[in-house]
Amino acid sequence: MCPSGPIRKGPPVTTTSSADISDLIACTECDALYRATDPKPGSQAVCARCHHVLIRPRRRAGMRIIMFALTTLILVGGALFFPFLRIDVAGLSHSASILDTALAFNSGRLAVLAVATAALILVIPAARMILILYVLMPVVFDRAPYPRARQAFRLSEELKPWSMAEIFAIGCAVSLVKVGDLATITFGPAFWMFTVLVIVVVIQESFMCSWSVWKSLETQSAS
Repeated sequence: MCPSGPIRKGPPVTTTSSADISDLIACTECDALYRATDPKPGSQAVCARCHHVLIRPRRRAGMRIIMFALTTLILVGGALFFPFLRIDVAGLSHSASILDTALAFNSGRLAVLAVATAALILVIPAARMILILYVLMPVVFDRAPYPRARQAFRLSEELKPWSMAEIFAIGCAVSLVKVGDLATITFGPAFWMFTVLVIVVVIQESFMCSWSVWKSLETQSAS
């Protein structure tokens, strides 16, 4: 933790009572344990061991996250069905959507790969956005959390490593560089939608502060 940061390292935990652990926060990267306090406006709490950002609250972040989540869902729906790219070579042409790409391995044992591809590229990112909307909508509008809001937010955090839209974009870029010398490639509407989707997801994550969401859920539940 930075010396001037809003969080200082606490003593070892020797009891499991809720009164003793309610203000503790663990680094998700190196498991270092700290006692948490609200950072000053515009500041953030950083782990002293691995420099991972632990707390990064921003004003009106909840409404912005909701807007980005809705935008992501719209872009996922569009990118799913519109043509992703078109390849022309030797007088032959072929266009494919992201759904066609996911279903390219839909026979035999490769059907599992088709399901995994669709899930990692589209289903899981969309599911995370729906869970985030479910959790944040009541919090932002000062209402009681929906039933099982904590479980929903925990699930959204667990799905985060499996949301691989960015990895798919990098893979497409590498593939297009190799194919570009062999054929004429035309980008379809879904390509640009997916590009914007990746940017929106990255921006949304910069506004997301898990500690602030957990604290808001606890405050709303207690009121």
